[in-house]
Amino acid sequence: MEKRTDWYEHPEYYEAIFGTDTVREVDFLQTLSERHGTGGKLWLEPACGAGRLVAEAVGRGIQVVGYDISEAMLAHARKRLTPAQRRKTRLVQSRMESFTEPSLEGRVDLAHNLVSTFRYLDSEAAALAHLAGTRRLLKPRGIYVLGFHLTDYAREKPEHERWVGRVGRDTVVCNTHEGLPERRQRRSPMRNRLRVTGPGKDWLIETTWYFRTYSEAQARKLFREAGLRVAATYDFDYDIDSPVPRGSLRLDRVFVLQPDGE
Repeated sequence: MEKRTDWYEHPEYYEAIFGTDTVREVDFLQTLSERHGTGGKLWLEPACGAGRLVAEAVGRGIQVVGYDISEAMLAHARKRLTPAQRRKTRLVQSRMESFTEPSLEGRVDLAHNLVSTFRYLDSEAAALAHLAGTRRLLKPRGIYVLGFHLTDYAREKPEHERWVGRVGRDTVVCNTHEGLPERRQRRSPMRNRLRVTGPGKDWLIETTWYFRTYSEAQARKLFREAGLRVAATYDFDYDIDSPVPRGSLRLDRVFVLQPDGE
């Protein structure tokens, strides 16, 4: 068995696990834009990864700007686009807390980040910089659709999720573990293991990191400080007709954020 350490260097296997809801997610984003935002055609995707949502959106006639810290992911994203689609797309390498593009200020109809990547921002300052920077790019009625898991600080057991996918003749088994939250440090330890097996191949790709933790109150306080208000809240079922009811115990949240005062 060959051991490797960074799953983001292997976008084809990453997407075998996390790329299964692409059409449903873009359907959901378009409906949110029509219901809560402008319905416009300029989208921004922070941490766009290997470009599955970029390609789907561009295929629907949407102009997309995306950025990611991983050049391997961006290279994969560019390869999946046709020459005509590349003309409607701008993909650049950047961090979430420092992305700036003066030509986009006040022009973006919809920004989105759905799969907890926001929790990689490991300090309040970094998270605030990202949210405030994204807010500046939105139109007055534009929206930022931000999805991540809230934290139950009373949790007493680690959490484990397992998925299985295929890439050609290779089988991909993904096991993700989230340890107990560290309330004072506002973080929880994460470990992901991708086991990839196929003809002449047996890889174990193990990645470890910390996710920043948020209660609902902590998240909403941060949004207010960034000048964003919560226009609506959903969960990872992406059901436009079933917003999260007040007091819900579900921790998977999709916040529809809008510049405050609009």
